[in-house]
Amino acid sequence: MLISFRILNFPDLTVDGSFPLGGAVAATLIAAGYDPFTSTLAAIAAGACAGFVTGWLNVRLKIMDLLASILMMIALYSVNLRIMGRPNVPLITEPTLFTVLQPDWMPDYVLRPALLAVVVVIAKLGLDWFFSSQLGLAMRATGANPRMARAQGIATGRATLAGMALSNALVALAGALFAQTQGGSDISMGIGTIVIGLAAVIIGETLLPARRLFLTTLAVVLGAILYRFFIALALNSDFIGLKAQDLNLVTAVLVTVALVLPATRKKLFGRKTGGA
Repeated sequence: MLISFRILNFPDLTVDGSFPLGGAVAATLIAAGYDPFTSTLAAIAAGACAGFVTGWLNVRLKIMDLLASILMMIALYSVNLRIMGRPNVPLITEPTLFTVLQPDWMPDYVLRPALLAVVVVIAKLGLDWFFSSQLGLAMRATGANPRMARAQGIATGRATLAGMALSNALVALAGALFAQTQGGSDISMGIGTIVIGLAAVIIGETLLPARRLFLTTLAVVLGAILYRFFIALALNSDFIGLKAQDLNLVTAVLVTVALVLPATRKKLFGRKTGGA
């Protein structure tokens, strides 16, 4: 979400389809007897292809970015059903990354968050390095000012295609890991992915506003953690009276507060400065 919405300035709704795509590919291959590592890599490749097609619809066929992502999201629903052959694929008795890498002495509730934390750290540091490279800087320039980027000789179309592929590859990786964590893949597991991703980005940028990319990616990670914390706090507080079906309502309130908070903070600081 950070890559498409913030760096490329591309409103990408494909993530609602590429997230379950990663889960569908990984779960189907694991259930067919392939090892979890190969299955996860295949899921990443499938997500990259989905993002590339979205970018291709926009760059080559000149379809509006938002509409291109909506078309791809709709198409991926049928693609995911085709891949799985049914609405869900269970993995309860199948080997996953977590069971393969689990030492005998480490309990499951420790391994899963630890392994996911390692993946997040590697992805964060990898993105920091990538966006400091020549191709990464070209992507950032493309999103910031496409006309100026083209004037500098940057192939903005290729940068957009590469960025969309990278963004959805990471989303598909998340879907593959989620399916292996939850014990299966479901056709509806991608519903609300875009809202959750945007919430993480907005909350993180609100609490840790920064111009340096290292801090920006860190803010997104913190935003995702805080989002899950606030959701758990709201849904498990008896005095509030919220239930599981109120998840989208709580998310909408959190995102609204995160969007309004920066402007409110500026007004307060402006009044204090004026009063001084």
